[in-house]
Amino acid sequence: MSKADVAGAERSRVLVRGVVQGVGFRPYVYALADRLGLSGHVTNTGEGVVAEVEGGWEAVAAFRERIGAEAPPLAVVESVTHQPLPPVGATGFRIVASRSGGARRTLVAPDTATCEACLRELTDPADRRYRHPFVTCTDCGPRFTIVTGLPYDRANTTMRRFAMCERCAREYDDPADRRFHAQPVSCHECGPCARLLVPAAPEPGWTEAPGEPVSRARELLRDGAVVAVKGLGGYHLACDAGSEEAVRLLRRRKARGDKPFAVLAREVADVARLAVVGPAERALLTGSRRPVVLLRKRADAAESDGPPLAAAVAPKSPDLGVMLPYTPLHHLLLGLPGDPPGPRLLVLTSGNLGGEPIVTGEEEALERLAHLADAFLVHDRPVHVPCDDSVVRVCAGEELPVRRSRGYAPLPLTLPVPVRPALAVGGDVKNAFCLGEGRHAWLSAHIGDMDDLATLGAFERAEKHLEDITAVSPGLLVADRHPAYRSARWAERNADGRPLRRVQHHHAHIASVMAEHGLDGSRAVLGVAFDGTGYGDDGAVWGGEFLLADYDGFTRFAHLRYAPLPGGDAAVRHPYRTALAQLWAAGLGWDPDLPCTACCPPAELRVLARQLERGVQCVPTSSMGRLFDAVSSLTGICHRSGYEAQAAMELEAAAAAGAEEQVHDYDFPLLPADADGVRVADPGPLLAAVVGELRAGVAREVIAGRFHAAVAALVRRTCAAARERYGVETVALSGGVFANAVLSEACVSGLRADGFSVLRHRLVPPGDGGLALGQLVVAARVPRTEATSPPPTGSAAR
Repeated sequence: MSKADVAGAERSRVLVRGVVQGVGFRPYVYALADRLGLSGHVTNTGEGVVAEVEGGWEAVAAFRERIGAEAPPLAVVESVTHQPLPPVGATGFRIVASRSGGARRTLVAPDTATCEACLRELTDPADRRYRHPFVTCTDCGPRFTIVTGLPYDRANTTMRRFAMCERCAREYDDPADRRFHAQPVSCHECGPCARLLVPAAPEPGWTEAPGEPVSRARELLRDGAVVAVKGLGGYHLACDAGSEEAVRLLRRRKARGDKPFAVLAREVADVARLAVVGPAERALLTGSRRPVVLLRKRADAAESDGPPLAAAVAPKSPDLGVMLPYTPLHHLLLGLPGDPPGPRLLVLTSGNLGGEPIVTGEEEALERLAHLADAFLVHDRPVHVPCDDSVVRVCAGEELPVRRSRGYAPLPLTLPVPVRPALAVGGDVKNAFCLGEGRHAWLSAHIGDMDDLATLGAFERAEKHLEDITAVSPGLLVADRHPAYRSARWAERNADGRPLRRVQHHHAHIASVMAEHGLDGSRAVLGVAFDGTGYGDDGAVWGGEFLLADYDGFTRFAHLRYAPLPGGDAAVRHPYRTALAQLWAAGLGWDPDLPCTACCPPAELRVLARQLERGVQCVPTSSMGRLFDAVSSLTGICHRSGYEAQAAMELEAAAAAGAEEQVHDYDFPLLPADADGVRVADPGPLLAAVVGELRAGVAREVIAGRFHAAVAALVRRTCAAARERYGVETVALSGGVFANAVLSEACVSGLRADGFSVLRHRLVPPGDGGLALGQLVVAARVPRTEATSPPPTGSAAR
């Protein structure tokens, strides 16, 4: 470049923050600079992608404007900043090696489903990656689960052990290739290898089976075997979803009870014969995240011509959880064109026992899953971060997360208020924790139930890893107020001199939905928090709450009438106990013709009566979840719960089946305010009406539908009363009960018809999987007098 050219040139340093590593961002920058005739270079750093560009001022300005707007599809650009530099007379544009020093705040991309280009290679006999179980490029494949450090380079992933062959290395180094710096790039010659392990009979242990491993595994599945399959974030247990015998075998081995299994389907057409697939559901099934999507079952599914589905897959559930293949291995298991016939639908469930973390390592799998699987389809690419499948449903036309994990984690949420560096540890059931600093919150992948050492160990490893990749060093810990929560005890043990703040359970639920909707807390909302269990400020078990709330605190406006919970967890596991306790609290008799009375053993019935009369081990509860359990048993739907919320889910199934029946109002009165100004919703008249209709021979599906309608009517009536008293116009719905689509849709439509602005979850689960976000914002929020930074212009959560 001549001196005259340098004199007329401009040079700029451009820093792009967000999900910009491992998504093809540097080759995109290279191509953009080349089109604009700019010289300079681009590199990865711990902060993000840094480009220095030099050329005419118009071209440099166009580069700064277009670099974020035209980013690759998997990139999430959070911010673009630039600063002027003196021109140096550079020629050409190049991609330089990553720099690991300095601040770290790059956002790691989540794992992404196999793209169409890679699928074409997988299925093309002429392609060198034909049937390669690990085909990937910059637009797809593993990211979060293989990252060991930053910046995101092959040396900082579990792919570092695989030396690239000459052809893969050429693709990796070619800026014009879609595999340029695709860190998991590999082929048959140089990549990870799959193996099939089968029993080494008559000797103990396992041995490698001859033949192509994935094809052999598919044959075993066709013949009724249960196969443990190593996936992106850990092991799954798979079997033929069309075989009643195979599904029942897996259910028995896993001690699954009646809890539904998820199904892996080849294509949407196979799903549409079994369940209702609307446009929103189709988009979720076929998108890059590929969660398990809960679909409402078709009543005429048994008459369809598609692949059969065993009744044991999802007994007594109104929904079928379905996902489409998101890895090359899945596509191969279901079969490519021309393959021998095999299962078109597979059960694919987490490789663990109920409540335990998902298994990730081969040695661990052979030990912990040996009694569950007949064979193991393994590979030698390590899983660094366990990551279960995400679960979502569509409610009132919008996505509702049920479990936020693979495909979503570790994308951050943008906060409406700044927070100091903090760790919120969440709850004890369906645990997910949350790290936050400034305007960002990183919710972990699903951890599990914090009731065993394995889960606590998984929690600790995941927390350390998320700290490492976010560079957040929490100076504050936040936990639930429940004195016996294991998550809170972990925070106490690991505080190490840092302050520990406690946040009331239902306040955290409401703060969670406020935060994801961008509310700054300057105006209170009416929070409706319905769940099964939450420690109340008075020592009772709350869960049917109407709270006037902001981030600073809450006022209890109304709640469900207290009823005793005899035996605590024993009542949760045996909904007939909850039903009898609710009848006792309402002054209704335990007549032998009632289903909940008939199913209770006589000796237990006598003990229960004395227990209630004397108040022994009978903590009071206002839980809406427990009321759902009670009505489920009272109507004869579910008396014993083998998994969380089983009774409530089966009540929802009955309501969905009876939805077309004419519904009349059950009386669910809202009593006048007490001395503290709190109103109480009394379910006694409703329970009396249910008893009357049972004796009149009304179908339980109709009763279930009327009960759901009555609860929705109570929500509308109570919110109207709160608006009249406080002038509040915004209602926030949270808590695990609002994963119930029948109830949620009735509440949303009714409240909107009444003129309310309704907030419900779209980014984090309404249950305890989203609790930590609310804990973080309540406890770590920087007061307005301290906060000076403006809100960000974009959101990595969206």
